[in-house]
Amino acid sequence: MGILIKNGHVVDPLTGRDGRFDVLIEGSRIQKVAEGLADEAEKVIDAAGCYVLPGFIDLHVHLRDPGLEYKETLETGGKAAARGGVTTVCAMPNTKPVVDDGEKVADIHRRAKKECLVNVIQIGSVTKGQLGEELSDIEGMAAAGCHAISEDGKSVMNASLYRKGMKLAKENGISVFAHCEDITMVEGGVMNADENAARLHLKGITNSVEDVIAARDILLAKETGVRLHLCHCSTADSVKMVAAAKKEGLSVTGEVCPHHFVLTSDDIKEDDGNYKMNPPLRGRADVEALREGLKNGIMDVISTDHAPHAAEEKNKSMAQAAFGIVGLETSAALTYTYLVKQDILSMMDMAEKMSYNPSKILGLLERGSISEGKIADVVVFNPNRTYRIDKETFRSKGKNTPFDGFEVSGEVMYTLVDGEVVYEAV
Repeated sequence: MGILIKNGHVVDPLTGRDGRFDVLIEGSRIQKVAEGLADEAEKVIDAAGCYVLPGFIDLHVHLRDPGLEYKETLETGGKAAARGGVTTVCAMPNTKPVVDDGEKVADIHRRAKKECLVNVIQIGSVTKGQLGEELSDIEGMAAAGCHAISEDGKSVMNASLYRKGMKLAKENGISVFAHCEDITMVEGGVMNADENAARLHLKGITNSVEDVIAARDILLAKETGVRLHLCHCSTADSVKMVAAAKKEGLSVTGEVCPHHFVLTSDDIKEDDGNYKMNPPLRGRADVEALREGLKNGIMDVISTDHAPHAAEEKNKSMAQAAFGIVGLETSAALTYTYLVKQDILSMMDMAEKMSYNPSKILGLLERGSISEGKIADVVVFNPNRTYRIDKETFRSKGKNTPFDGFEVSGEVMYTLVDGEVVYEAV
């Protein structure tokens, strides 16, 4: 009998559909998208006043499983994702042990099918143990369905080794997701290098720490022909470099995280570990460049870099706290509040950057769209709900966010994965 979503405003980047339509789901597939559907269904969802969007695909998530389950697990990360409307997550490989061979990728995929409410694509590391010394089993990981390799959490500093890894990724039809950070230039920095760092007597991280590696990685991608995705871009020059790469016809995409397009270093009023993230919150000019890059289509994707930590790892000085912020449960509301409501993005743009473009980057041709025949990964999103973010309600184990108490608009009411309701707002 299926599920019938009635009276919603469907937004679909693939077809350009942008208006009031009903959506009929049977099994795991979307069967019909049309006005005034009268088909019988086992469950009817009244989406009046809501947007009906393709399920969000987050290219950048730390599930911490295996080995760091005190921070997050496949189960808790899946619950957080479902609450945030995220139907597919790309899990970064900096776990314990590091995901660096095909068997580890396959094992997480097997477990995720049983333990996680949403789809999990495990990303493989570039080097064994992320030690930067020897390439991982790239061929084996590609065969196991990793879709991309990444050294996320750090950069491969050996450019020759990294180039070899890129060549193997190209040969095996997968992408490289790049964390751009020249570790030799960090010099103990914990926040943006500006007057705010000086005010708080903390060491700063300059923009060049990111920009030098972004430039290197784009040049290596040009030489090898690999698909390159720049993770968590935070600087104006990163936007310029992505724009230049696209103009040259290179297969380069870039992502921006909500914390980098909402907050600046000026928002760090005191020495609070919840504001420590990598890359750090930047200055106003960088934030404006990121927003403009999203608006004009240079920056392709909005991802979270969801990085849960235990409270004792964050509730300390930024000098000692772990890097990272959770984001799965706040990204849609922050994007709607700070980009859509401010006329920087349209709802179509939001769906494109949070679902359709990620689906294209991953080659998930059956997802990322509200159209007939596609897999029914669907979000019902109410733009009229206004509330304060409360970290104590998070499904994630991680509560490490500077957005606690922020007033936002937009709430996920339903999340469907493969045609099944995995989250319904109370």
